[in-house]
Amino acid sequence: MSESQPLRIVHHEGTVTRDERRSALRQTGGTLWFTGLSGSGKSTLAAALEQALVRLGHAAYRLDGDNIRFGLNAGSKILAETRGYSEESARRFGLGFAAIDREENVRRIGEVAKLFADAGVFALTSFISPYRKDRDAARKIHTGNASGALPFIEVFVNTPIETCEQRDPKGLYKQARAAIASGKGMGFTGLDDPYEPPTAPELTFDASTRSVEDGVAMILGYLRAKGMIG
Repeated sequence: MSESQPLRIVHHEGTVTRDERRSALRQTGGTLWFTGLSGSGKSTLAAALEQALVRLGHAAYRLDGDNIRFGLNAGSKILAETRGYSEESARRFGLGFAAIDREENVRRIGEVAKLFADAGVFALTSFISPYRKDRDAARKIHTGNASGALPFIEVFVNTPIETCEQRDPKGLYKQARAAIASGKGMGFTGLDDPYEPPTAPELTFDASTRSVEDGVAMILGYLRAKGMIG
């Protein structure tokens, strides 16, 4: 059986510069990476910030962890049932929640966010992204860019797990507790699977002590101080 030859892939530079994009949009663009436990308020804060930025006339787009799981990072069941993938292809390309799948999930989002940031748009990513090495890799995708570093702002939504569990908007903590009590477990972040908090995030927010409005004001203030928005 003959082995197929790999394609020759060469990066093709465009003619529009990053400065031209930034000038047209009146902003630098960049990625704001929201990380924290399930129920910590990541998505709520990211959605509120997206709205605030757009109302101020800035281009921003939110990449939410759950939403991405319906498309770009869909699981095998969704790929098979709604995209027409064969069972073998669905298993190969679908992403679950094992450590290796979580790593690939974050890698893909990091690459997509980098494209938004390079275009001068603010990408607001809201993912648990529990492993420090994966978040560090997403940062490196931005800061180690061959065309120059892109802004990467890690926002640690450091809401105590007790508060997250009391909220439990999807009922996941209750389900995980029941699974653990039965001796089965389910690899749920913060309970029977680890969450590794950031060691030096640019911003930290605790939704148990501060309002969403406080969080939005904090982030907008940071962006202005860094000259990323006017």
